[in-house]
Amino acid sequence: MNIPESIQRRDFIKQLGLASTAALATNGTQAWGNEDIIHPAAKADSCILIWMAGGMAAPDTFDPKRYFPFEKGLEANKILSTFPAIDTNVDGLQICEGLENIAQVMDRGTLIRSAVQPDLGSILHSRHQYHWHTGYVPPITVAAPHLGAWMAKVLGPKNEVVPPFINVGQRLEGVGEKEELKAFTTGGFFGSEFGPMNLPYPEQAVKSVQPPQGMEPGRFSNRYKHFKKLLDQNPNRELMSDFQRESMLRSMESAHRLLQSKEKDAFDLTLESKESYAKYGDTRFGRGCLLARRLAEQGARFVEVTTEYVPFLHWDHHENGHTTQARMKKEIDQPIAQLILDLEERGLLDRTLVILASEFSRDMMIEGVPGSTAKDQSRAKTDKLQEMKHYGLHRHFTGGTSVAMWGGGVKKGFVYGKTADERPLMAVENPVSIEDLHATIYTAMGINPKTAYEVEKRPFYATKDGIGKAVKDIFS
Repeated sequence: MNIPESIQRRDFIKQLGLASTAALATNGTQAWGNEDIIHPAAKADSCILIWMAGGMAAPDTFDPKRYFPFEKGLEANKILSTFPAIDTNVDGLQICEGLENIAQVMDRGTLIRSAVQPDLGSILHSRHQYHWHTGYVPPITVAAPHLGAWMAKVLGPKNEVVPPFINVGQRLEGVGEKEELKAFTTGGFFGSEFGPMNLPYPEQAVKSVQPPQGMEPGRFSNRYKHFKKLLDQNPNRELMSDFQRESMLRSMESAHRLLQSKEKDAFDLTLESKESYAKYGDTRFGRGCLLARRLAEQGARFVEVTTEYVPFLHWDHHENGHTTQARMKKEIDQPIAQLILDLEERGLLDRTLVILASEFSRDMMIEGVPGSTAKDQSRAKTDKLQEMKHYGLHRHFTGGTSVAMWGGGVKKGFVYGKTADERPLMAVENPVSIEDLHATIYTAMGINPKTAYEVEKRPFYATKDGIGKAVKDIFS
């Protein structure tokens, strides 16, 4: 269902709130016809999603096109890339300047250059991020589970002590569009036990596996017992279904096990050597990648690490695009490459699927796709460049996006799909939809994309309506 352009952000939040309420009213989930489902052999046991929140421009990162350096008076419609191409360690494969470290690990993975997103009419980051992370376009009548929640539900934890779904680097409070971010950063109708453990500041992650300040472990255990008793005796039981209450209690049981385990040390970055710590760079994102590696070593099933979505910051640039992208590439290049190298060195890469993705790409001239009625949100409208803030890819583009994958059974040094060499930079070979991309990810993890659960007396599929088909050509 598409939201008309007239519906504003507050209406979107209201719709999502109704969906969440509907989910809470659900008395749990039951498998829908899954006895006939045959799951594929898993190529990976763990998944790390590296999320470039805000719209990473493919022509300035992984899909270089014709390049012109900044020059006052340069015609805007000539600009396709604002960074020159550089060679990678794969013959014939080039990516953009600023990603020199990632260029040296491209022989370990696959680059999809033809991912596409639907033009949802009103292009909001929150809507496209919801769609990317859940496979469903809001608003819907139930709270759709996050990709990580599906893995937690279907596969269960890889290590019984480590939370199966961990979200690193994104604040859900104190930032713009926080309610929209919360809408998809959940377990959805699966319940809170399948939702994420949120760690917005990686360097403070260790605090999440310690009792609250001033509270001894024994007192923390007593708190859980009293909370369980309180829920059991709650006279307003209709406000929370038995399923949701039991799910919440199982979440607390899992938290209690983690606090008593040796695996909790994985959350403590101070235990990392200074040399190793330095290789990831002194940024929140770099520390997030380091934390993801430590968690993967201890058996985390799904970890998302994000550059963080804050409106009009980071990858969400509507002016100063080139300058902002240069800064962002400096932030991500070293830690992403180091994560791949560390996983490989530890023998984990083959069974860990690492995905680098964003909600859509960007273009200098086109909002959405050609013919879109979406509002142009660029703050740097000009026919000819007058100053540096005009130089960059400022508009949301959904017709062709890059996704990089490493490990998890994908081919090494492989490129799949292609976008046009001239504007519009649409995917012209092997387009990959959100449904097919999710089906590919699920297949790598050993989940049939047609897996479904009964919600509101109808099936709810891992990929929308069960239509997603894995791109098998990318697997070795």
